[in-house]
Amino acid sequence: MGKEFIIFPLAERGHLDVMVELAKLLHRHGVSITILIARIFSVDDLYIDPYISRVSNAHPYLSFNRLPLVHPPSNSGSATLLDHFHLVIPHLKNYLSTSFAHAIILDFFLSAALEVATEFHLPSYFFFPSSASNLSASFLHLPALHNQLTASLEDLGDTPMQFPRTLCPIPASDMIRISGQTNETEAMIVQYKRLTQSAGIIVNSFQILEPSALDSIAERNRDPRSTLAPVYSVGPITANDCQEIYSSDVLQHESLAWLSGQPSMSVVFLCLGSAIPDEQIREIAVGLERSGQRFLWVVGVPSPPSVPALPEGFLERTKLRGLVVKSWVPQVAVLGHPAVGGFVTHCGWNSALESIVAGVPMIAWPQKKEHMVNKSFLVEEAKLAVAMRGFMGGLVDSNEIEERVRWLMNSDGGKDLRARLAAARDCGIAALRAGGSSFAAIAEIARNGTLPDLNV
Repeated sequence: MGKEFIIFPLAERGHLDVMVELAKLLHRHGVSITILIARIFSVDDLYIDPYISRVSNAHPYLSFNRLPLVHPPSNSGSATLLDHFHLVIPHLKNYLSTSFAHAIILDFFLSAALEVATEFHLPSYFFFPSSASNLSASFLHLPALHNQLTASLEDLGDTPMQFPRTLCPIPASDMIRISGQTNETEAMIVQYKRLTQSAGIIVNSFQILEPSALDSIAERNRDPRSTLAPVYSVGPITANDCQEIYSSDVLQHESLAWLSGQPSMSVVFLCLGSAIPDEQIREIAVGLERSGQRFLWVVGVPSPPSVPALPEGFLERTKLRGLVVKSWVPQVAVLGHPAVGGFVTHCGWNSALESIVAGVPMIAWPQKKEHMVNKSFLVEEAKLAVAMRGFMGGLVDSNEIEERVRWLMNSDGGKDLRARLAAARDCGIAALRAGGSSFAAIAEIARNGTLPDLNV
């Protein structure tokens, strides 16, 4: 084994598992991998510890190392894992002082670790967990766009915001939700500056999927005045090894057992997160019932937990064609099940890639900032999803939900969408095979371990 890399993920579901999949791909190219886990009180050890144990048993060539546990101050209130990350820095320094690694791959959200790696002259790559379109819009063009606007985004309404080169235009109403408050935009600019100081940016996408965004980035990199680090598109990487990611108990989850009793491609799967208000839950239920379609619906459990506000008698009336799950399902396994024919998604990038890899067409219903760029890309450019109309107005009514679900599952337009997903799935598989664009990018990272000179 040649090079040794450290991978430093955010120890949360959706970050850790995808970066572990990246570690496996790098190992196939001759790289030894240590996955470093920051131990902070807010990390969900009930998930992380069993997950690490299963991965270690299945792939003993992956080494896991836990940094010492840190205890945030008792008055930290609602502070998050990221707010407490600075407490890990001394332990990271101690670890790197005895490490012989050739490079480190940092979760984008742990960008403060770049300064530590630089202190030890360790080349650092960033793993960007969202789309290349999001990278291009939010970090290359958003700061300049804010400086150029002569009116507020609110006043511009649905006016399309034109980005340089070939990036798909994004309505101003979507940009409100992308950019957030002024201090959030300033924080994004700080993150962008750190990206420019890295050895490279690893994005979970592939050339055929996002040609406009990746070409836009490549063109910028060809500008001699550009300070952006090279970008490597290495996707689609998903947590697709279900026998490893999930325990045997989870693989017997009620959702999978129920799906096995449904016809092929007959079920629409809905998973929008846990912050859906009661009024919206009732509208979704009414729309699903009226649609007449089979459904698997993850309602989610809000914090603090409460009983979902479903209409009276809904579960009884739909029990022969629907299943409501109030917590979590093994999403990769669900999307890969032959019974699933459509996906109503919040447009998180992991979810979008999982749907693409499974070949399942999407209804895009974004819930927060980066989801808006993903929605615009999936609907307007890639044409792999149809938008749920009305999501920007707050409440999506049951008539819209009924119409969209029926369209996806029964119409000729839905069939065309399904065919485009099948083609995208095949392209994603080809990208990761020998000779594919993502295979070549991963090989280049593995060979380098130093400042690379690759453009996408």
